[in-house]
Amino acid sequence: MNNKTRPGHTTDVKKYLASLDNAKRRSDAEAVLELMQEITGQDACMWGASMIGFGSYHYKYDSGREGDWFVTGLAPRKQQLVVYIMSGLEKYPQLLEKLGRFKTGKSCLYISKLEDINVRVLGQLIRKSVADMRKNYACQ
Repeated sequence: MNNKTRPGHTTDVKKYLASLDNAKRRSDAEAVLELMQEITGQDACMWGASMIGFGSYHYKYDSGREGDWFVTGLAPRKQQLVVYIMSGLEKYPQLLEKLGRFKTGKSCLYISKLEDINVRVLGQLIRKSVADMRKNYACQ
């Protein structure tokens, strides 16, 4: 395993969020953090210097590469808030249609402002993804 981003970074999640210069990004991240804690029933943990994760699972690719990653998480970036839907966004087209304004990567939702999306739908998306991850992996 050669994954540089690992859990247990020495920074406290709340201190990290408090250190963010952008007040709007900070408040959006705090709201999503609270939502994720409620859904997962787990405490947040820093993964590296700027990613916040909940739980963990072990993956192994056909290539032989393997590692551990969080079940769901977020990262308040300069331009947007990134929400990680680790089961993959392609599984949830009906929810994405109802979500609002966002951009995507394979497992990433890029949200400019929380008011651009339907937070209730975001919660449903996170809940379904976490359930799918727990069903398909031995999550901790």
